[in-house]
Amino acid sequence: MKNGVRVTDEIAVIAHDGHRFSGPKHSHSEGQLLYAIAGVVSVTTDTGTWVVPPSRAVWLPPMMEHETASRAGVQFRSLLIDTAEMTGLPVACMVVEVTPLLRELILKLAELAEGPASPVLAEAVSRLLMLELSFQPVPALSLPMPKHAGLTLLCRQIRADIAGEFSVGEASDLLHMSRATFMRLFQRETGMSFGRWRQQARMLHALSLLAEGNSILQVALECGYDSPSAFSAAFRRSLGQPPSTYFLSSE
Repeated sequence: MKNGVRVTDEIAVIAHDGHRFSGPKHSHSEGQLLYAIAGVVSVTTDTGTWVVPPSRAVWLPPMMEHETASRAGVQFRSLLIDTAEMTGLPVACMVVEVTPLLRELILKLAELAEGPASPVLAEAVSRLLMLELSFQPVPALSLPMPKHAGLTLLCRQIRADIAGEFSVGEASDLLHMSRATFMRLFQRETGMSFGRWRQQARMLHALSLLAEGNSILQVALECGYDSPSAFSAAFRRSLGQPPSTYFLSSE
């Protein structure tokens, strides 16, 4: 394997503990399971962005070009998994749940990568990890990008001004489409409505801001909400719990 520290013939480990992180676009010949211990990591491909807070991981299939970044300090462990002899693995990126057992197995492999380890123990841990790994996607932590050129530019504009108010009418006028045509095209390209996509973009941005230690008021305003209560209600609807406890419950 070109990157990481090999712990078994099938698995190598990459560890990062540090400040703001940004990696250039690259790919691995292996599948990659990226787990955030602390902080928030975002993974971006040509088809979308996936956000990895603690208690989640992102799966990237082999040869998937991607960029990895964090806005603030982050700790993550990444497993490079040789999938040549494996079947039934996802062929698309996705955020997956990390059970307490899976978390400990990832950390154990990272620990074994730090020094001489028993090959028997490393193989046992890796086998158990693959049994525990369940690819149940978490849609609320992904943001699909359209392939349509006009919609792509529009989505990038929205993400660059996340607090901006951009209505369906303004979006359809910008692309010289009728309102109905725009809504059908956006749904077909992204799998969600324009309003849902814009709210999801705000929520993923909010996760990074919260991980930096910003107050709920600061995050609410930066994400375009009139009040902390309005933001908290939207956050709870999207992610299942209030922003005040989201990271506490991930520890």
